[in-house]
Formats: sequence, C-alpha cells, structure tokens
Amino acid sequence: MSKPIVAIVGRPNVGKSTLFNALAGEMISIVKDTPGVTRDRIYAEVTWLDKEFTLIDTGGIEPDSKDIILSQMREQAQIAIDTADVIIFLTDVRQGLIDSDSKVADMLRRSGKPVVLTVNKVDSFQKFMADVYEFYNLGIGDPMPISAASRLGIGELLDEVTKHFQEGTGEEREDDRPRIAIVGKPNVGKSSIINKLQGQNRVIVSDIAGTTRDAIDTPIKYHGKEYVFIDTAGLRRKSRIKEELERYSIIRTVTAVERADVVLLVIDATEGVTEQDAKIAGIAHERGKGIIIVVNKWDAIEKNDRTMKEHEKRVRDVLSYMPYAEIMYVSAETGQRLNKLYDMIDMVIENQTLRVATGVLNEIMMEAVAMQQPPSDKGKRLKLYYITQVSVKPPTFVIFVNDKALMHFSYTRYLENKIREAFGFRGTPLRFFIRERKGRDK
Repeated sequence: MSKPIVAIVGRPNVGKSTLFNALAGEMISIVKDTPGVTRDRIYAEVTWLDKEFTLIDTGGIEPDSKDIILSQMREQAQIAIDTADVIIFLTDVRQGLIDSDSKVADMLRRSGKPVVLTVNKVDSFQKFMADVYEFYNLGIGDPMPISAASRLGIGELLDEVTKHFQEGTGEEREDDRPRIAIVGKPNVGKSSIINKLQGQNRVIVSDIAGTTRDAIDTPIKYHGKEYVFIDTAGLRRKSRIKEELERYSIIRTVTAVERADVVLLVIDATEGVTEQDAKIAGIAHERGKGIIIVVNKWDAIEKNDRTMKEHEKRVRDVLSYMPYAEIMYVSAETGQRLNKLYDMIDMVIENQTLRVATGVLNEIMMEAVAMQQPPSDKGKRLKLYYITQVSVKPPTFVIFVNDKALMHFSYTRYLENKIREAFGFRGTPLRFFIRERKGRDK
C-alpha cells in the first residue's frame, strides 16, 4: 500500500524548509536552492505515532518580483493539489495575512483536498494568539499556531495532519494489479512507450486521471492480465527555471514511485545515462522497489558487436549502487522489444515477493562463513548466529550477530551476493538489518 503524501505550501520566507526539517527530524532540506546542488532532498519519510507518510517541501527558488512570487506560489499550490493527500498551508504570523495568501487559499479550497492551515513563527502563544485569529479570514478551517524553529505545536500539527489519512489511503489495498511507474528525465520517451504499448494491445481501458495523485493511471491488458502504468510525463508544467522544473519532476517521481511495485527508469540511448538519471533511480532504490532500466531510442544508435556491452558498462558505472537492476534496450518508435517488458515486469515482481525458508538461508550463511571468515577487530571476531527473512517487497532479512559494530558493510554485501547466487533476486534490492544477540559465545 502506498504511504499518504503530505505537501507543505506557502509564500517564500514563511519557514517551509524549517518546518520540513523539524518534521523530518534532520537537516536535509537545503534552504537556499543553488543550481547544481545534487543532494537537494525535498522529500522525507516521516513517522508519527503509528502513522507513516511521505513529506514534500514544495518551496523552490524565490524570485524578486512580486508578480513572479505569486505565480510561483500558484505553481507550488497546484503541484501540492495534484500530488498530495493532505496539504499543510504555511503562513507567517509576523507578516500577517496578505493578498497572495488569500489567492492560494482560494485554489486550495476549490481543490477539495484536506488543508491544515498552519501559522508559523508563533514563538509565544500568549503574545501572538490575537494575530493568529486573523487567519480565520482565509475560510479554510482553524489556524494552527506553531513555531517550526522552536518546535512548538509540532505534535498538535501532526495529530491534525494524520487525522485526514484514514479516508482514501487504503483504497489501493485490494487492487492486486501490478503497478508500474514510468520515470525518467523529460523527453526520454516515457509517454511514447505507454502509447505504443496501448496501440499494440488494443484492449485499452481509458485513461483515468490518477485518482488524487499527479500521474495518469493507464490500465493495459496483455495476454489476459491487466497492468497499471503510472505515467508522470504528461503533466509537466512549463517553467523557465530549469532547477525548479527538476524539483517538480522529482516530486512527481516520488509520488509515482511510492505507488508502484516496479519502476521503469527510461534513459535516452542517444544521450546516455546522466547524473539526473542516477538521482531519479535513487528514489526507487531507497524505497525498495523493483527496478528495470529501459534504454529507449536504441534504434537511433549506430551499433557494432561491442555497442551493447559498452553501453551497459556506462549504465552500471553511473548506477553502481544498484547492480541488481535489469537492463532492456527498446525503441518506442518501432516497438522493438517492448512486449518483452511484460515478461521482465512479471519476473521482477516474482523476485520482489520471493520468500526463502529460514533453514535454507542459514545453510547459505554457514557456507559463506566457512568460505570467508567474518571480520575481527582488536582480537574480537564477528560471529553470525542466525538469519531469517522477515518481509517481502523488498525481500528483507535480519541477521543476528554477537557484535553489530563488527559487521562491516562489505561483509553484508558478501552475504547478499551469496544469497543472490542461490536465488537470483534479479531486479529487486535486498534489505538487511543486523541485530545483536548477547550471551551466545559459549
């Protein structure tokens, strides 16, 4: 089931990034956007009590002209309306209620989405409450006073936000059709691939505007089985600011990936794999999704007997953190190899949901330990007691050891490779958690 999406919307300088960092619990939002910043984390996983959700900061570059600020705010609000289940509309008690707040409130009201009106910079409830009441004039519910910088009122805000999760967040649970998100940079052929798949298969269920999310859901039937393709390509808004465009495309990618079982990362063969591709792929990798790298426009490449090997090496080098990902070479233009996508998708989903018996896992682990001794430090050697699989999507394993500090990343990777040698797990990441179990050394 996909996690609810919560978006923060508001004018420049009302404290969106400060609130984002307060809710995410770590300083990961870069407050000042700088072109070329590759680790600009604008989304985070947040847990409040027993609820989990994905938080998105829609703030971007802050233009100087007031007219542009208003259009940027509208753009932000529209992004939030398209993608979010709940919107936190952030205002500033010190600047008071201004015209652009009212205009964005109108858009949010018309959207029908749950909006939590939040008044920031209320460092003293006693001193500022009279000013907070002014925000009732927006007509979108009770204003919630907070101070993001001082962490005041954050718990009450999260209680209010999570109240809105029950309705609609479980709707997709009963839908067991495979969901495939098609992601990638603009103009690599994402929509063309979907159009070609539709055209080839003739059994088309009409496009459904992606429920409450910023994506188009396209159900396509192939050999009697229905697949839902989530296409983020068609809804790219025009923007003269490249960094802002990239930011919004990442927001769309996060929301599409969140809902998917398998992610198709589309790369333009004529351009090769880029840093932005790596950033987009990282979103799917972090969320433990099945991944297929689809190299499109393969027909436009001049080939010799080494072309495919050389291209694959470049892809693997840039995406070195996900060696498990499958690679396919296709052409949306000619339809070349597109039908093979379905077999690949089925195979990756099978691997995502594969369970391995505990006894078999422990045999593999003991064999691996016999072949390569675990690391030691200052005379103390790592001992591995037991391994078990605890969940699927992605396959997740817990290893019990005598001392977590001795379990180097490289040895975990070695065990992962041994498990992959035995079971494949092609196309899916594997997760490992290390737990200490004391008193077993005898």
